Amino acid sequence: MPKIKKIEERLLELNIEIPKPLIPLGSYSPAVISGSFVYVSGQLPIQNGELLYKGRVGEQVSLEQGFKAARIAAINAISAITTVVDDLNRIKKIVKLNGYVASSGNFFDQPKVINGASELFFEIFGEKGIHSRSAIGVGSLPLQSCVELDLIAEI
Repeated sequence: MPKIKKIEERLLELNIEIPKPLIPLGSYSPAVISGSFVYVSGQLPIQNGELLYKGRVGEQVSLEQGFKAARIAAINAISAITTVVDDLNRIKKIVKLNGYVASSGNFFDQPKVINGASELFFEIFGEKGIHSRSAIGVGSLPLQSCVELDLIAEI
């Protein structure tokens, strides 16, 4: 993959639009900077004001839909970063991704779901998008979302 010079150019190539940051669902900030790190609060697969893919993966939501949900949540995480970082080119590294998957008791492919986010970060940021990660199965998430992500990025 060629070296990425401008994140904006890469987003255009990938036909990805970073939406305006979502309004928090509670008393918190979408992202905060501490030192040289940006900590992004949990992000859901909300697109155009609508939560997509409600329910548990392995029940109401398929693996493929969960993958898409993680991708949308990752785009929202990038949007959250823009609340505290004026230029996405300042991102030196996506350091850590935590992915939570609301899943049925007999679903064990949470890592495959969270790959939707991990692959997106690599597509956009190249080597800087390769991160450490957890993929955790949970019983439920806010608003009946099937996926929630939080992350740490270095600037």
